[in-house]
Amino acid sequence: MITIKTDHFDPGQICDSGQCFRMKELQDGIYEVISRDRYLRLWQQEEGTVFDCSQEEFDSYWSAYFDLQNDYGIYLEKINPRDAYLTQAADTAKGVRILKQDLWEMIVTFLISQQNNIKRIHRCIDMMCETYGKKCMAADGTVYYAFPEPEALAPLVDDALMTCNLGYRSKYVVRTARAVQSGEIDLKKIKEMTYPKAKEELLKCYGVGEKVADCICLFALHDLDAFPVDTHIRQVLDEHYRRGFPNRRYKGFRGVMQQYIFYYELHKK
Repeated sequence: MITIKTDHFDPGQICDSGQCFRMKELQDGIYEVISRDRYLRLWQQEEGTVFDCSQEEFDSYWSAYFDLQNDYGIYLEKINPRDAYLTQAADTAKGVRILKQDLWEMIVTFLISQQNNIKRIHRCIDMMCETYGKKCMAADGTVYYAFPEPEALAPLVDDALMTCNLGYRSKYVVRTARAVQSGEIDLKKIKEMTYPKAKEELLKCYGVGEKVADCICLFALHDLDAFPVDTHIRQVLDEHYRRGFPNRRYKGFRGVMQQYIFYYELHKK
């Protein structure tokens, strides 16, 4: 168990940011995160954020997962002070960070996310993991399920995951699992590609379109220039940025701005 003092880091905001679907609040202020076959609990207190794991596991996995070595104050300082909308969005969502999640898990997650709501996405993923993932036990005895490997999903018929409430998305996930298992889609190579090349390759996955590819690039490959545009973002662009989003000003970290906007739109009153 270790405690880290970090600015611009709020587990609650990250949990509710729409970028991860295996993170949830167990009780007031205590969060559970499952990533592939790893398990973590964390919470904040006056001294900092407590990570219930060893120093070795924190250094080798969770620090990068939460992007804790990156100073988000730099991004916040670069926001145009005359942009009242983005200033308000960033002030509201300044505890959000861009997670560096597993590539395979993000491909499946955002295939499932299409035309879906956040609560239902959580349920779909939980059911799929409990049905096809490896049963695991955390150090404190908590039982959880790892995210299913491609090999577990590839042998299924196209509509098998409809029992996990995936609906028409079942065939997207199953066919993509087959492509990964066969080597047609090479995850290792994608991880080494530039953002444009990685996006081009991801678009070859069955069911992956522009928005989903950008989500995968942002939340798995940590390509911070990716800027996913869904209905929420499109409405913001139409209302506040009729001449286009100021991409040049935020080049290299447009995805951070996108998350501030997305969180703000989800939670503003």
